[in-house]
Amino acid sequence: GVEVGPQPQGVARADVLDKMRKIVKHGLDFVQLFNEGKEFPPCTIEVFKIMEKVDYPRNKNGEIIAIIHPKLQDQDWQPLKNGDPLFLTLDGKVIPYQGNCTVYPTFINEAAYYEKKQAFVKTEKIKLTAKHLRLPVS
Repeated sequence: GVEVGPQPQGVARADVLDKMRKIVKHGLDFVQLFNEGKEFPPCTIEVFKIMEKVDYPRNKNGEIIAIIHPKLQDQDWQPLKNGDPLFLTLDGKVIPYQGNCTVYPTFINEAAYYEKKQAFVKTEKIKLTAKHLRLPVS
């Protein structure tokens, strides 16, 4: 599957549709070249590995008591370091990120995840290395 976004629910965006078309085309081009016997050299790519889902701060009744800090809003895939603003309480107090490593949040403040008790997902940036790839000769 391919998920391209962000895109609000019920909204059709030309720029997001164009990105999706390009991704699908690259995938199909790869399959065609692989099936034709093209050899792909080894490569390394940076990816984001999910660490954990993070909920909003809540009171004892389960009600949200803080919102995403404005400096974090719309900063998907950007580094979040220890001490950076994370949440803003309804009375204006900043709740900073407290972590022992830099993380890369994504799905920040997505409406579809409120019911799932998810403010964002913490990811870590890692490198994956692939060996050369070629269709075996029959």
